[in-house]
Amino acid sequence: MTRVAVLSGDGIGQEVIPVAWDIIGSLHPEFDSFEVEVGYARWKKSGVACTDDDITALKEADAILFGAITTPPDPCYRSVILGIRQRLDLYANLRPVKGNGFDIMIVRENSEGLYSGIEWQEKDRACTVRVVSVEGSRRIARAAIRLAEERGCHLTIGNKANVIKSDVLFRDICCHEAAEAGVSFEACYIDSLALDLLLHPASYGVIVTTNIFGDILSDVAGYLVGGLGMLPSANIGDRYALFEPVHGSAPDIAGQGIANPVAAIRSGAMLLEYLGHKDDAIRIEAAIQTVIKRGIKTPDLGGMATTQSFGEAVKAELGI
Repeated sequence: MTRVAVLSGDGIGQEVIPVAWDIIGSLHPEFDSFEVEVGYARWKKSGVACTDDDITALKEADAILFGAITTPPDPCYRSVILGIRQRLDLYANLRPVKGNGFDIMIVRENSEGLYSGIEWQEKDRACTVRVVSVEGSRRIARAAIRLAEERGCHLTIGNKANVIKSDVLFRDICCHEAAEAGVSFEACYIDSLALDLLLHPASYGVIVTTNIFGDILSDVAGYLVGGLGMLPSANIGDRYALFEPVHGSAPDIAGQGIANPVAAIRSGAMLLEYLGHKDDAIRIEAAIQTVIKRGIKTPDLGGMATTQSFGEAVKAELGI
């Protein structure tokens, strides 16, 4: 039996994830789902945001559907999603950006970089260590190369090697791995890449880059498709997989029922494809496109639909 852990998290995660899971669960009632409460809301109640038992439970799932987490400016609070990524070794963050005439996959190294968690504060400064390792760079390069091979497309290596020495290591390893695999590739400085991606999105297929650059670049790419409410992502390791919308918990609109659930629904579609149900993932994407073309949109896209009503429209289009 397929087991799926469902973590709504904080803020609008508690609104968009139930909508996404309703669609997935309706398509696959045979799935065994279980909820795990993690995040800031739990931390406020109990002083703990995510426990060892929670991680153990997540390891028992075939896939994880994750919402959004609020990370307060409190030195005692550790990021839940970063902790989960590290403890499950979800080293490849896949962020698709697809629109008219372009189909881009941003592959973000997900386990180290500036999000390595090695941080401390001193009297007159705060320090964060940027970790770029040979093994971390090699395995994310190989993951990106596999995707480029599957898609039959060019590989772009985003970096800042002209300034940051650790990016020299990352760039050189990615270039070496791509050359060894016989994949067409080009190394580009991340700042000029961000601009050109917006100007000429059809020129790109798979982009691989380091943790924080991938985070920023994929958010920038949201401009091409209507904003962060449209972007899904997958966090993939050798044993575990977690799927989440790119957007955050958006506390400014939480509880109003107006959050865009498309990113969460698309994340659910990526989960289904990972579990071997690619046809359902394709059907979900087609339903989303049809519903939007009919003018059923949440306020961020200029419409009047609620989170719930958009989800119901997608279900109706799917006939479930």
